[in-house]
Amino acid sequence: MIYLDHNAITPMRPEARAAMAAALEVFGNPSSVHAAGRAARDLLDGARERAARAIGAAPGDLVFTSGATESATLAIRGVLGAAAARGEGRRRLVVTAVEHPCVLSLARALERQGTPLTVVPVDGRGLVDPGAFRAALGPDVALACAMRANNETGVLLPVGELGAAAREAGAPLFCDAVQAVGKIEVDVRTLGADMMALTGQKLGGPRGAGALWVRPGLPLAPVSGGEQEKGRRAGTENLPGIAGLAAALEAAVAGRASEAERVAALRDRLEAGLLAVVPRARVNGAGAPRLPGTLSITFEGCDAEALLMAMDLEGLCASAGAACHSGNTKPSGVLLALGLTEDDARSTLRLSLGWTTTAAEIEEALRAIPFLVERVRAAIH
Repeated sequence: MIYLDHNAITPMRPEARAAMAAALEVFGNPSSVHAAGRAARDLLDGARERAARAIGAAPGDLVFTSGATESATLAIRGVLGAAAARGEGRRRLVVTAVEHPCVLSLARALERQGTPLTVVPVDGRGLVDPGAFRAALGPDVALACAMRANNETGVLLPVGELGAAAREAGAPLFCDAVQAVGKIEVDVRTLGADMMALTGQKLGGPRGAGALWVRPGLPLAPVSGGEQEKGRRAGTENLPGIAGLAAALEAAVAGRASEAERVAALRDRLEAGLLAVVPRARVNGAGAPRLPGTLSITFEGCDAEALLMAMDLEGLCASAGAACHSGNTKPSGVLLALGLTEDDARSTLRLSLGWTTTAAEIEEALRAIPFLVERVRAAIH
């Protein structure tokens, strides 16, 4: 199998497996005061320190969650709840048009419930104009949201500039950095955001374990009752998942620079090879800064779902957009925001590389994909 869907989920790193296996032997509840509980608390505290260090944070500012969706929900609902409790009149959300569904779908749902929402468009490369973002802000904004790296195109947004604009307007900025952490440099001290989400499954850690970094002093109302995580996230902590998350995060960050260079070279080889031999192919996000391992490519006149099935039969795994959209007949909202037609959006493949990708796999993909594209095109027309 040639796995080119790392943006959906990345194979687990051996460091994460080992950490989880060890954590499974620690059966106590971290909230208990007896010896078993103290051992669990030590494990939890150690994982928090390691995870926080990897992103330049203080341990006490990290909230462990079940993943990106819960982190985004806690950030958005938590800030809105705190603003409502203060009675400041700040109720509006500002988000970019290319946010992950865990942000954009929640924002749309809140809009239907009465929360004002402004969606800032992107240009044809998938970039947000800081000036347009700044113009969308105002004294009624409770929270602004801008992801660091888009999950479909890999395009990097200028979070530093967007965060500065939000602060000038008196609003915090939430950053979905799920695809960025471990792939490019992400340090909360220089990122420019006030909250940041990450998740283990995108960087070689386990499913069901993530974190939300919260700037010290930022009011955040809890979404549910409970005393865990300083009262910000209820529920007994998932110790094996948290241990695996911390280990994977450490490993990904430690090897980030060299791995990014290696993966970018493989992505560039794949991109150039496909463009050279497949007619009517074009790259989405070309000309914009992108993640090293993400390639969004449109094969005009080729149904992406049919292409994916053909690739799967040949042992190639990829995606036609965000994994959470699988089986959805609607075209990608991210690609439509870039200006693609519905037909072109439905003809787009996402090929995402990661720490297990090899040069031999890329060469095999280059042999198989062009043939399959033409076969699907011929079947359609």
